[in-house]
Amino acid sequence: MLKYLGYFGVGVFIGVLAAMFGLGGGFLVVPTLNFLGVEIHHAVGTSSAAVVFTSLSSAIAYHRQRRIHYKAGLLLALTAVPGAYIGAWSTSYISSAQLKVIFGVVLFFVSIKIYRKKSAEPHEVRLEDVELDYRLIPVGGFIAGIASGLLGIGGGAINVPFLTAMGLPIHYAVATSSFAIVFTATSGALKHYAMGNVEVEWLLLLVPGLIIGAQLGARIAKRTKASSLGKAFAVVLAFLAIRMVLKGLGFAVP
Repeated sequence: MLKYLGYFGVGVFIGVLAAMFGLGGGFLVVPTLNFLGVEIHHAVGTSSAAVVFTSLSSAIAYHRQRRIHYKAGLLLALTAVPGAYIGAWSTSYISSAQLKVIFGVVLFFVSIKIYRKKSAEPHEVRLEDVELDYRLIPVGGFIAGIASGLLGIGGGAINVPFLTAMGLPIHYAVATSSFAIVFTATSGALKHYAMGNVEVEWLLLLVPGLIIGAQLGARIAKRTKASSLGKAFAVVLAFLAIRMVLKGLGFAVP
């Protein structure tokens, strides 16, 4: 009984972080499953399926808060899905280790910029008043998709910085990223399921906690000031960047 409560607690923790930062949660699910003895390919596949539930729960919570920019989210997802397939295909021809180092360094500097950037509070800017260049959003989605397929990182690590750079306040960017990830994660999960990489038993153990955690994370994000949320996101992004660089250099990091 305690073991199952432990899995539930892990799911809640991952779900909270995933929803708060619009990252999906795969960056924590994969090493957690691998640590618990799941073979790495199956850990990745099961994580892809788990992220569907996390992002869907987050999206529902953010829909209630009216913080999702649906047009931007759909445009991101539209190009992220083919981008992910191209990225996965490219792994046979491009050294992902070198790219992880380069990409990780870039993300680290992006995290510093986000940490220093001031973001408007949701009550200061109405979502419908935010002006975005819709011609550029599919480009960001495509890059996020390629990075996801090629480097094994969640699209949220690209989506949120990209959307904030476009002028979307951090709260709206996190919510919109969560919405977009529903589509990209579903695409990846179906592919992994067809390949037999999804461990359904582990999925059933983690999903309840992930769903509840995502609801809690969205509530916490709602009550968090934009400056604090932006700084917290920057810290998480810096952690992901350093981890990516270390993995690219061959260090055995989880």
